[in-house]
Amino acid sequence: MYPVGKGPQLSGGLECEITLVAWDGIIPSLIGQQIDVIMASMSNTAERQQVGDFSDKYYQTPAVIIADKSLDFEPTPESLEGKILGVQGSTTHQAYAQQHFVDTEIRIYQTQEEANQDLASGRSDAVRADSIAMGIFVEEPVGSCCKILGAVAHDPAILGLGVGAAMRKGDDQLMATMNAAIAQTLEDGTYEEITSRYFSVAIY
Repeated sequence: MYPVGKGPQLSGGLECEITLVAWDGIIPSLIGQQIDVIMASMSNTAERQQVGDFSDKYYQTPAVIIADKSLDFEPTPESLEGKILGVQGSTTHQAYAQQHFVDTEIRIYQTQEEANQDLASGRSDAVRADSIAMGIFVEEPVGSCCKILGAVAHDPAILGLGVGAAMRKGDDQLMATMNAAIAQTLEDGTYEEITSRYFSVAIY
């Protein structure tokens, strides 16, 4: 499916067409050749490596717990015992919550926005997601009710090796092109220039 359209250009001269796909259908779309690359904050995990290959990471940030500002507890399984924790389905956040927060009621949502809305409306006690997404949410009017409690303990077996671009197994030429593009942005300062414009903390 590449090169197509007149979209953004990758290192090596490839053009890409951005396609919107629901999260729970994104891996089937890759396997079914409706798309060629998943570049949507997907963590490189052992489970996902069974169905696809990942590029070098292009960012890695911790996962955090957020809750209403009136609540005061730690981002730990012990503190959330008996509480309601919202997570987006088919994500490492769901897998982590179900593995570690065994005494917490886990509510699974189709989108992160739905999980955030239930928290803001008081229908859940906390939400677990990536620190970048949650940092943006608590700065918005709808998230002004909430605060970041802190990062959860890292579990590389579930959370993976950072966020990479996922491709079909055996698509070696495209993989080489993606890795070269990532390396180039890191080496020539483009990565730092772009990320410093949008983030106040290091994301790599």
